[in-house]
Amino acid sequence: MKIKIKIIILSLFCICRFQAQVYVQNVTIADVIHKKMIPNQTVIMNGKVITAVKPSSKIKIPENSHIINGEGKFMIPGMTDSHVHFFQSGGLYTRPDALDLRKHIPYEKEISWSQNHMEDLMKRYLKMGITSVIDPGATYNFLKLRDVLKENERLPSVYMSGPLITTYEPEVFKNLDKNEPFRLLTSMNDAKKLVQEQLPYHPDFIKIWYIVQGGDAQKKKDETKRLEPMIKAVIDEAHRNNLKVAVHATERFTAETAVQNGADFLVHNIEDEIVSADFVQLLKSKKVIVCPTLTVMDNYYDTYAQKTSYNTYELQNANPESIGSMYDVKHLIYTSDSTMLNKRKSRFGDPKVKAYISKTDSVRMVNLKKLADGGVLIAAGTDAGNIGTQHASSFIRELKAMKESGMEEWQILQSATINPARILNKDKQYGSIETGKAADFVLLNANPITNLDHLTNIDWVFKNGLPVDRDHIIKVTPESLAQQQLNAYNARDIEAFLEPYADDVEMYLFPSKLISKGKDAMRKTYSTLFEAHPDLHCEIKQRIVNLNTVIDKESVSGMRPGVKTEATAIYEIKNDKISKVYFLY
Repeated sequence: MKIKIKIIILSLFCICRFQAQVYVQNVTIADVIHKKMIPNQTVIMNGKVITAVKPSSKIKIPENSHIINGEGKFMIPGMTDSHVHFFQSGGLYTRPDALDLRKHIPYEKEISWSQNHMEDLMKRYLKMGITSVIDPGATYNFLKLRDVLKENERLPSVYMSGPLITTYEPEVFKNLDKNEPFRLLTSMNDAKKLVQEQLPYHPDFIKIWYIVQGGDAQKKKDETKRLEPMIKAVIDEAHRNNLKVAVHATERFTAETAVQNGADFLVHNIEDEIVSADFVQLLKSKKVIVCPTLTVMDNYYDTYAQKTSYNTYELQNANPESIGSMYDVKHLIYTSDSTMLNKRKSRFGDPKVKAYISKTDSVRMVNLKKLADGGVLIAAGTDAGNIGTQHASSFIRELKAMKESGMEEWQILQSATINPARILNKDKQYGSIETGKAADFVLLNANPITNLDHLTNIDWVFKNGLPVDRDHIIKVTPESLAQQQLNAYNARDIEAFLEPYADDVEMYLFPSKLISKGKDAMRKTYSTLFEAHPDLHCEIKQRIVNLNTVIDKESVSGMRPGVKTEATAIYEIKNDKISKVYFLY
């Protein structure tokens, strides 16, 4: 019945863009400004805008009005991920400067994939209640793509900088023309030029990658001072053109220098030392907003240590191809890159390195609590697109890490809603449920203040006053279903593994011997398999997609020590689910 009601409401919105008012009745509103829940409210919207928010008892709804029943629901503003990179996929091959696997996947192919999948990734954000994203570091081609996708009102708002103006440029990113994500700053003359060259592409802000190289701390501080005039010149030129400036600066002294020279937004937390009260006061007095990005580096470290792990939510909601590439390490260790990969694994398994990582994580956590309690505005962001940090699905993990730092739930909800809107002075337009603001909101089935996991228990998402068809916003293809179940197989996650299959799925030994029918039988078989074989891994040697059929030539390891099982699996898809599977051994 609930599905039918949703279809009717979606159909009404599709027939015409409402010029009449729409009422969300008897809902509990999360007032993120004053940090309180307000029950029994009615929110009225007309087109893209919220026109009124009043107690339900004080509103008489005209007959034949469009009404959404909000009873038992919690309305929060649409959320924002304040730090993503669309030029990065989140997969294993996306940062060849950090992990060079270009002989397996050329970087040109990675660039093409990211451009072709930007819309898919945006839809995944929207499905999860993220109605805006901030991309601090893109390319000129992605700025153009942002403009094209902006025409679609059913996609998240994207606020994007151009290429990062950087004090250091990795060799692999040079000479890529309009696909180049970095522009090297070498002199005072460069400062104005590098800002000016971005203006024709209409960036929403400017981003600086304030990287200092050198051995000890003193050499880094000296380098910071040497670069300071150029950093200031970039910031001044951006401000002259009414553009705010985001800065990547993870050391306290580089961040402090950037802020003293006018930086508006620090896209990472400080990780080299516990910050002082004076530093906290500096950021507060300058109204600098900080995005802590607590989880992104651990995703790199887990990749290097070959310990990548995704939960059921991520396996079901991330782009299957991107998340699937992360499991490639398991078979790439048998290629010509085995020496490099095994050295990384050994290094990041070393107790001394693990202790250093743990200390850095702890410093980030302590600093976040100090900044938040000291009145510095915090904006939640994942740095999604980096190796292992999946677009959209990584957001809830980041919020939970913020909770682990000691931040309160209301502070975290603010960091995901109203605070990001303040980064670019958009807080009069969105970020809270108020009259005159954009009708970007999420209806939850449970209170997010009692449990952050409730942010994933979504009933409705509205963008620009339009409802999102969450069940169909992501295009399901035979290949995506095959890849999704493969990812879960390699993760040995039974719930994520079963999700792409039909309830009455049939499994055959080719050509016609029935060996299993229904999900219950699959659950029993594969639960036992996953528990018995912790090193289970399936590599796809060849994949053929023909209409509703996927044929995978597989090589499975981990069943028996040192032995690989070669097999072919044929998946038949019906009604967006895998309905039949045939195995050839």
